[in-house]
Formats: sequence, structure tokens, C-alpha cells
Amino acid sequence: MASTLFTDCWCSSSSSSATANRFVPFHKFEDGLLRSRHIRFATTTNPCRLRIDASASAAAAASGSPSAAVAAETTAKIIDGKSIAKQIKDEIAAEISRMKDAIGVVPGLAVVLVGDRKDSATYVRNKKKSCELVGINSYEVHLPEDSTEQEVLKYISGFNDDPAVHGILVQLPLPAHMNEQNILNAVHIEKDVDGFHPVNIGRLAMRGREPLFVPCTPKGCIELLHRYGVDIKGKRAVVIGRSNIVGMPAALLLQREDATVSVVHSRTKNPEDIAREADIMISAVGQPNMVRGNWIKPGAVVIDVGINPVEDTNSPRGYRLVGDVCYEEACKIASAVTPVPGGVGPMTIAMLLSNTLASAKRMHNFK
Repeated sequence: MASTLFTDCWCSSSSSSATANRFVPFHKFEDGLLRSRHIRFATTTNPCRLRIDASASAAAAASGSPSAAVAAETTAKIIDGKSIAKQIKDEIAAEISRMKDAIGVVPGLAVVLVGDRKDSATYVRNKKKSCELVGINSYEVHLPEDSTEQEVLKYISGFNDDPAVHGILVQLPLPAHMNEQNILNAVHIEKDVDGFHPVNIGRLAMRGREPLFVPCTPKGCIELLHRYGVDIKGKRAVVIGRSNIVGMPAALLLQREDATVSVVHSRTKNPEDIAREADIMISAVGQPNMVRGNWIKPGAVVIDVGINPVEDTNSPRGYRLVGDVCYEEACKIASAVTPVPGGVGPMTIAMLLSNTLASAKRMHNFK
């Protein structure tokens, strides 16, 4: 089978789909983060037909595996990220109430927003609303698009020194004239609730070292596996995509859980062959329906991080959202799968709130 080519930049469509493509401004991802000014918008009459590869089916039947033989008739368990995120938020709210009653401290999250992007402003509003729901104090600085890097760094420095602020989040993307790494690295590691500081990532990569924070989307993926009782230890795991934000830290987290981990990326030959080895798959490349049913091992657990707009003339918006994984096909092969939307996305904000609570507890030595 010919390899399917893809990129790690979250912005191109699958070359394996019979699609006609055009670019439109679209900035929403399932993990709530922004990384690209344009996303390829796939136009297709039927972007995800059920077309299980005949050779893969024949091989499964020849193997005599009962699970493989019935895979096409089974329906995967749906991993409901929205429901799990609500449970976590309720737990966080109860813990914040206990902390406030015991020591009079309320966790605080500061958000720095630069520019007038409507999508970024929407994300900040959603995070602020989530903070209010669980009892976290939120602080916001909204700077104009033409602000200097030094002005942004000044506000970050102020939040670093503010004892009422336990977490700092810089909303991405920043304007093109700013050095993103300089600004992200200016956040004190003790308040890096996004988990992007290089020291936190370095600790995540090292055995015997613990990061203060884990990036929210990969952390949410692992939390979903835990809460659905998926055993990770000793399993074969495949992560599709190697971005610093999701793919790379997800692979490190799975390795910490004693999985045997492979990473599929834009230079991987025959990625579908590697993907079919996975007991657990996490896909985070941002290409609609790239992962087909014949990429999936019967009975595998599939976590789909991607969220992509595909043209849909039946939708009032003119498009609908799909993941990296062909959901209809995955449901016939996998034992469990996350939907898009409603899977990983709600978990990202829940993990941000969890990291902020953990930061406040650590700073005030509250158990």
C-alpha cells in the first residue's frame, strides 16, 4: 500500500482523500489552541465512506483472530470527553472550596491576549467562564496588535510577581512581529500552567524527574484513558504527529506509563503499517479523515485530537467539523474512540483548571 503523506504543522489535508481543496481562515482546534492563520478546507461529497481495506480484512480472517473476525460488526465505545471534563470540573470546584475554607486562598489564572482576533477573544472568554464555574479568579490583559514585545513581557513580569496569580497563559498565536519563544519562556516555570516551558518539557522527558506541569491537551488524552479504565502499561502505542504542543509530549507521557511508543510523522514510510500495530492510538496532525479504518488494529483505543472543517452544504454554517480519524470507520474497528467535537477538546480546558489548582496548592503547601 502506498504511504499517505502528511505534515506536522496542523494545516494540510489528507492526500488520500478524493477531495478538492481551498483555503479559508479557520483557527479552531480540538485542543483550543491556535497555530495557523489558515487551515485547508476540504470539499468532498463523502469524506468518510466506510471502506475497510479488503486485504486487511482478508489478513484478519486468515489469522483466525476472533476479535479481528467480528471487528466489522462491533461498535466502539464512545469516549465522552465532555462528560468526563464536567466530572473533573466538579472535583476541582469542590477542592477549591475546601482550600478557600481551610487557608483563605483562591487560585488565580492570568491570561495575556494580544490583538483583536475574534477567535482568540472567544477562547479567552470561554476560559474565563470556566474559571468562574469552578471558583478560580481570572485576570486578563488585552493589548493592541501593535504592542511591542517589551510591553507584553512587562505584564508577564507583573503576573510572575503577583502572589494572587498562580498560573499564566499567553493566548496564541501572537502577532508576527513578536518572538513567541521569548514570551513563553518569560513565564515563571512555577506558573507555567500551559506546560510549555522548556524545563517542564525537559523534566517530562527524563526518568526520575517530574515536571511541575504537563501540557494540557496531552494530559487530557491520558486522563481520558485512565478514566475509561484503559490499561496503558506494556501496550503498543502510536502517536501520529510530533508537534511540541501535542504529539511529542503525548509520546513522552505514554512512555512514562510504560507503553512501547512509536511516533508517526511526515517522514515516516508506510505510516499505516505502523499505525496498525497500535493498541492505543493518539492522532494529532490536523488532517480531516486521514486515519482510515484500515489503519486501525481491531480492538484498539483511538484518541482523536484533530478538529478540521470540511465543506457541508447541508449545514447552516456551510461546513462541519471532523477529526483526523475517519470516525464512521473507526467505530467499526476500534474498541473505543473519541468523537469530534466533544472528545479531547473539553478535556484541555479541564486540565488547564487542574494545573492552576495544582499550582496554588504547591505555592501554599496545601495538601
